[in-house]
Amino acid sequence: MKQFRLNQQEAYAVLNNLSNRFKRSSEYHLKHLIQEDDRFHRFSLSMDRFFYDFSKQRLDADVKQALIDLAKQTRARQWFSKMVNGERINCTEDRAVLHTATRDMSRNKLDLDGTNILKQLRQVNEKIGAFSHQVHSGAVCSTTGKAFSDAVIVGIGGSYLGCEFVYQAMSYSMDPKIKLHFLPNVDIDNFGQVIKQIQPETCMWVVISKSYTTTETMANLNQVLAFLDSNGLKPDDHLVTITAKGSPGDNPDNPVLASFHMFDFIGGRYSVSSAVGGLPLSLSFGFESFNRFLSGCHQMDQHALNQPEATNIPLTAALIAVWNSNFLNYPTQGIIPYASALSKLAPHFQQLNMESLGKTVTRDGKTIGYPTGSIIFGEPGTNAQHSFFQLAHQGSPFPIDFIGIVRPVFTNKQVKSKGVYNHQELWANMIAQARALAVGKDDPDPAKSFTGNRPSSTILINDVSPKSIGMLLSFYEARTVYEGFLLGVNPFDQFGVQLGKVLAAKIRREMEAKNRDANLGFDIPDPATRFYLDTLFKGEL
Repeated sequence: MKQFRLNQQEAYAVLNNLSNRFKRSSEYHLKHLIQEDDRFHRFSLSMDRFFYDFSKQRLDADVKQALIDLAKQTRARQWFSKMVNGERINCTEDRAVLHTATRDMSRNKLDLDGTNILKQLRQVNEKIGAFSHQVHSGAVCSTTGKAFSDAVIVGIGGSYLGCEFVYQAMSYSMDPKIKLHFLPNVDIDNFGQVIKQIQPETCMWVVISKSYTTTETMANLNQVLAFLDSNGLKPDDHLVTITAKGSPGDNPDNPVLASFHMFDFIGGRYSVSSAVGGLPLSLSFGFESFNRFLSGCHQMDQHALNQPEATNIPLTAALIAVWNSNFLNYPTQGIIPYASALSKLAPHFQQLNMESLGKTVTRDGKTIGYPTGSIIFGEPGTNAQHSFFQLAHQGSPFPIDFIGIVRPVFTNKQVKSKGVYNHQELWANMIAQARALAVGKDDPDPAKSFTGNRPSSTILINDVSPKSIGMLLSFYEARTVYEGFLLGVNPFDQFGVQLGKVLAAKIRREMEAKNRDANLGFDIPDPATRFYLDTLFKGEL
């Protein structure tokens, strides 16, 4: 594969020179830039009920053009097209990357190794639709004949984060038919809290693992099986698996209520629109609602694929992220939705972005000499304003995505406070925070002075309907993969999570031996590790 270096592109040198303007000259302070004629129009983009304003980012027309040149020189859009059309762009694992195929509504065939995967994916969705309908109608019920009221999602990382985000967002506008609970953590107290919230006889357990060997998930599965047994319930009436074809979770010798397939060409953190999210969301809101979510994803996918560099919203966001991290030296990115419904967006985007972009080599295996990825964190506004906005305004600066929803769900009779309704107050704060970060404030008292010049973008979606949430999810997915293409990394592997697991396996063997024979000591030379193990088995400090 041809060697790639972001810092060897012609546009990189141009951007590096342009960044000096913004670092050294007060003329390029945001309080001046946002006063430019027609800046808001020139530095914002929109598509059907999705709006992206980057007028408060620290860039000008020259930077914007150089970023567009960078996108062309890195062939970012061509890489996106390769992805959508099934080329094996996950080079380290020799896999195609086809999460977009799970919601592809524009064609009927996509060949991968002689198989029409669109047909495969639609067969899985048809099975999800039929199963969820049977559950809702009562045709599929528990061991005791009772209808299911709850489902627990047993899975970690990409097996739950995206689904949890979408579930919470959609639950603001729709009443769940079946309530979802999430059991990702191997912490036994996570399990203990979950079983407090469900009735054993009316709960379904959905185990999500591609390999069906993930340590944390299998440990929790053992807890689930013991729980079912202790309540006189059978796994083949209460347990559902979402796993790879032929995995231990897809074994007829271990019967379950139902099993749904997931595929190697869909990575966990990109899997919300596959069975990983499709089954839980269909159980909760109905298959038609899940289909509306998929249509929103597809609409943004098509925009990301077909729009040129200058008007491509996810690509523009990715370019700005590279500009901020690699040229303006911001290592952190805040995600601040001014909507409680989107409170699980930041945790999902944390994994999506940081697991995709936190790499040390280019896609051709060469060591990288420039930053890749950012530290992602967030909290809903206005909560965030009373949490970490002191630092945002007067401490170490970081770019922010503000996210607003035009129409709230709750439209019943409301009262005014200081002459405005709650949703209007929410927007007043969102608008004001972005402007205050950009403009700042001079004050003779240094403690009350604000430097300003702190960048942000604002994203608007129309509501928290399934379609709008699908568009937002797909925007952040496309933005992430575009940023990977710009940086020249493979945004689809995650070898960085493996080393800790290898070391944990060695420690686990010591624990296992101690569990068999309490008189054994720990055969570990590291004194810190021995201390922690001794403390754990003693049960007190």
